[in-house]
Amino acid sequence: MVGLSVGEKHFIQGGISQDLRLDCRKRLTYRPIYVETGIIPQAHGSARVRLGATDVIASVKAELGKPNALQPDKGKIAIFVDCSPTAAPMFEGRGGEELSTELSVALERCILGGKSGAGAGIDPTSLVVVEGKVCWDLYVDGLVISSDGNLLDALAAAIKAALSNTGIPKVDVAAEMTGDEQPEVNISDEEFLQFDTSGIPVIVTLTKVGKQYIVDATSEEESQMTSAVSVSVNRKGHLINKLDSEIAAAEASEEE
Repeated sequence: MVGLSVGEKHFIQGGISQDLRLDCRKRLTYRPIYVETGIIPQAHGSARVRLGATDVIASVKAELGKPNALQPDKGKIAIFVDCSPTAAPMFEGRGGEELSTELSVALERCILGGKSGAGAGIDPTSLVVVEGKVCWDLYVDGLVISSDGNLLDALAAAIKAALSNTGIPKVDVAAEMTGDEQPEVNISDEEFLQFDTSGIPVIVTLTKVGKQYIVDATSEEESQMTSAVSVSVNRKGHLINKLDSEIAAAEASEEE
């Protein structure tokens, strides 16, 4: 929990107004970003991202399932985030559950295009094995190990890295079935298909402190925010989604 004196609050706000933050960064400078992939052998893909003292892990698990009857030509993707109670005191009890839900919804909207699917970074039709009968279900799990601000951006980066590291076994349809019968499939132990993650956007959160906006805010800086906005941007620089970030606001209110 961030407990700041009046003097410390003024020091943070004054420094940002003069483009000099507590860790000597400029307003639009990120902390060093460290990325590791393939850290969970049991998963089909995984990655760890460290952004200063913020430390998150993302893993991808793929299972064969049946497409939704309303979308027989698409596979299914779900994103779940768990804020470990050991990551920050504010994650204990309902505070962590609510933030986990908010992060999951925001990531699905920015990366998967929400319910409409517009602007999705992953083509769900690429997950179909046999239309209407067999598809891959992807379960993307994010875990917050340590929190020092800017969780949404860090988790989005970890998910993109984990999907880049993901290999889905090649599936051969052994026999065509008729009617409602399920086809027989053979799952390869040697051949894997990689994802095209070039369409997956990155998320950038701009946090307003005083009259200035900063990127990659720390927990101390988030505690002094008046508002925040998160945008997802693709590799061409096109804006995919915009969120008036309630996540950073929720973190800040928990910390006060």
